[in-house]
Amino acid sequence: MAVPAAYEFHWQSLARLPSGRVYHTLAEVGGQMYMLGGCDAAGRPCPGLDLYSPEGDRWIGLPPMPTPRAGAAVAVLGKQILVVGGVGEDQSPVKMVEMYNTEEGRWRKRSTLREALMGVSITVKDNRALAVGGMGADLQPRNILQQYDLRKDVWAQLPPMPTPRYDANAELLGNKLYVAGAWLKSEETVAMKTKRADFAAAFLRGRMVVAGGLGHEPSALDTVEAFHSQKKKWEMLAPMTFPRCSTSSIVIRDRLLVVGGVNQVPSSAHEILYIKEEEYL
Repeated sequence: MAVPAAYEFHWQSLARLPSGRVYHTLAEVGGQMYMLGGCDAAGRPCPGLDLYSPEGDRWIGLPPMPTPRAGAAVAVLGKQILVVGGVGEDQSPVKMVEMYNTEEGRWRKRSTLREALMGVSITVKDNRALAVGGMGADLQPRNILQQYDLRKDVWAQLPPMPTPRYDANAELLGNKLYVAGAWLKSEETVAMKTKRADFAAAFLRGRMVVAGGLGHEPSALDTVEAFHSQKKKWEMLAPMTFPRCSTSSIVIRDRLLVVGGVNQVPSSAHEILYIKEEEYL
């Protein structure tokens, strides 16, 4: 597939969130996007569950989570969304695990983690969730690897990682689990045009796209750039309409959705990056 030119990427503003949200988590089931938890304008973790319908460009409120939390890990197991750990109302890690059935529209409590954790990374293989690392109440990263069996509703301890990790990236390639938590020096490193942190990032149509974040200034960025692997260089894309950092993002149907975040206060902005050849709605 040919890598699209920078001018082919466009932003479109979508229906705003029901309320400003930051540190929320996104999941996709059947082409629909679910937004879970996060912090409100007062910094309090909330139990909210909202569905975004692309067909109608609207948000639909769903039954809230039994446990308010922010920064939870989520895994999609068939038509169900497993919600693991996160930060609770007392600003401490939680060990509660809950599952939402998207067909039945109801929550069920599941077997808890052995210890309260935030910053867990999670991925799915053969209808089982693999939960990697995390940080405990002592603020120390963990090296644990846990496996959740949906049918038995049990967590099993697997061989620990050599390196403790918190808020890492975990990806499955075949039968191998790769966990990355830091940038490594490389002779092929190509610096971004803008120094930034706390930005949204995703692979989209053959490019690595980064959007928003924080630069040298205290205000959030609206700039967007994408790495062209064949040219081996970063190219500027059209900016976001709303500058933000600490956003949540997800790729659905070859389109990048950037949801919420913060710019002075939690944002209710919701935008999509797509190729002009196909309208989203």
